[in-house]
Amino acid sequence: MLDKIIFIAYAIFMLVGGYFGWKKGSSVSLVAGIGSSFLMFLGVWLMTVNPRGAYIFLSCVTGVLSVVFLIRLIKTQSFMPSGMLLIVTLALLVFTLLRLPQQSS
Repeated sequence: MLDKIIFIAYAIFMLVGGYFGWKKGSSVSLVAGIGSSFLMFLGVWLMTVNPRGAYIFLSCVTGVLSVVFLIRLIKTQSFMPSGMLLIVTLALLVFTLLRLPQQSS
């Protein structure tokens, strides 16, 4: 249950971040926030159906998001928001990968 709460919190975090990016004039941030939140909520739902598959799916999503935030950080050379999002997403990726072996096949 704690895992689901962590992933839901991250999904809400991404959704709120997309909203604030949109308020600053970036519609791409809104679309990316909604899209990543949807994928995270889908992963939480998959935990009820297939926990191992859900963790693999969530690892892929957080891995791709980490790459995206790293590219944005390199491109903008600005820690906020990409650097902060990179740190949070990498932490979630590590959390997900550490939980993966605990899931039954």
